[in-house]
Amino acid sequence: MSQSTSAAATAAETCSSPDPSDMQTPQPTAVDIRRVHADPDNWYPVAWSHELARGKTIGTRYAGQPIALVRPMEGSVFALEDRCAHRQVPLSLGKVEGEAVQCCYHGWAYGRSGRCIDVPYLGKGKLPNGVRTYPCREAAGLIFIFPGAPEKAESVPFPILGSVEDPAYKTRRFGRQVACHYSFMHENLMDMNHQFMHMKQMGKMKPRFLGGKDEPRLVEARYTFARTSGKQPWGEAIIFGEKRDNSERYAHRDVMTIRTEYPYQTLRIASEGEPPVMDLWIVYVPQDKDELTCRVFGLLSIRRPKLRFALDMAWPFLIAFTERIFREDRDIVELEQAAWNAQGGDRNQEVFPVINSLRRLLLRCGIQPDQPKTDAAA
Repeated sequence: MSQSTSAAATAAETCSSPDPSDMQTPQPTAVDIRRVHADPDNWYPVAWSHELARGKTIGTRYAGQPIALVRPMEGSVFALEDRCAHRQVPLSLGKVEGEAVQCCYHGWAYGRSGRCIDVPYLGKGKLPNGVRTYPCREAAGLIFIFPGAPEKAESVPFPILGSVEDPAYKTRRFGRQVACHYSFMHENLMDMNHQFMHMKQMGKMKPRFLGGKDEPRLVEARYTFARTSGKQPWGEAIIFGEKRDNSERYAHRDVMTIRTEYPYQTLRIASEGEPPVMDLWIVYVPQDKDELTCRVFGLLSIRRPKLRFALDMAWPFLIAFTERIFREDRDIVELEQAAWNAQGGDRNQEVFPVINSLRRLLLRCGIQPDQPKTDAAA
């Protein structure tokens, strides 16, 4: 991923470099990973573009912070703290006027800078303080904010969003709220040994771990697969653009590369020397203050075959297939979170070295329980 060098350099000041041999030696962490908060000094999507119409505002959140997104009739989207400075009523219930939003209660108006620019019953020289504003960007059908220290927004790399802008691919935008800590989601995608759970959907798959990377800002794992029983589902056939049997011809032919490049994840499937047939970019945005729920935002791009419209015709079958897989993953991570809640902490006995490397990445780049947040992110 072309972003990795710059992202790793940015993180080097705050994320200690791991020992490469650690990937082969499982080492449990002393800190409960489920109590580690995501680092707010990154760009996070908080809504889909289609959710916010022109001249409207909606409410969303990041880690318990209420956020109002405002789309004026002209100009770009902006993001404010979703509380009027007057009576703390949500600004997302207000009315958009020009490039400002008026509180629904008394009509106090706020511009994109967060400054209060009008109180209908006061003179212009008596205006009160405004509300917090968030750096905001819109890309690939997503609305991003920078919830951390605003002065860092320009220096933190904006994520590269997979193949969503490449006309050679067709992209599905998906996601919903999941009742778990974001670390469960990272672990679920990174550990392809859980294909056992998807046997009903995929047939019996034998993964082969090829190795990976362990760097200050990223962990990567590479796999190949062989189907040892069952039939190829139609959804997989659509992804590869061909129907496959269980013969040696197709066993371990394609490489799946999964990467957590903090705080994002990617998954690509490709044959040697060929562009990826599938390119997934995904992130898990904390919702509540304790960060035990997250909202998933995913961009799943499938490479178009030579008959370009064939993928369009098969698209509903692909959506149904991926929805079944994502539903199984969502159900299992929510069960993991329920077990953590019941036991009062993390009792996992992790034996896969890649996941131990991933946990250490999330620890060193996240906000640990005894680590204070900056004033801007508190």
